[in-house]
Amino acid sequence: MVVTGEVFDDSNYDRKKELKAFADSKAGVKGLVDAGITKVPRMFIRPPDNLTDASDAKKIQSTIPVIDLEGIDKIPGRRKEIVDKVRHASETWGFFQIVNHGIPVNVMEEMKDGVRSFFEQDLEVKKEFYVRDHSKRFRYTSNFDLYTAPFANWRDTCFCVMAPNPPKPEEFPSVLRLDAIFKAIWTH
Repeated sequence: MVVTGEVFDDSNYDRKKELKAFADSKAGVKGLVDAGITKVPRMFIRPPDNLTDASDAKKIQSTIPVIDLEGIDKIPGRRKEIVDKVRHASETWGFFQIVNHGIPVNVMEEMKDGVRSFFEQDLEVKKEFYVRDHSKRFRYTSNFDLYTAPFANWRDTCFCVMAPNPPKPEEFPSVLRLDAIFKAIWTH
């Protein structure tokens, strides 16, 4: 959704109050949608001078780093090369795409279905996992930088710490306790 040309009256706007109410609800962005909001809350609206034009987005899309894991354990020096690519992509982009990772397509599909099922659950079920506590191995949150970013992003996130020791199945929401996924995690 794009909002342009809107002029705000800052005299009565309490951003901290809006952010706190959003975080305290533990409903996330999906909770706002499910509640039937008809207007995007102000905390999500970027100022016009902070918008990226479509041509910039196309340039970005075509240059997202792709890291190929082919031969990581078989070709001498390949592991170091891949580690260097991961480091560079992490430092410059903050994310990357991995190919030839060996995870079966059915496991990835099952994981996507599980995540979708998690987000579709009733709010009361999800609230148990909605935390900003970074010591939790599985977290459901909206905007990890909610209180520090100049505007909030229209997203909810599931986050899971997998290394150095994968979590036990009971640490996950029940809809994400997928046998194929845990077999894949503990056999690699």
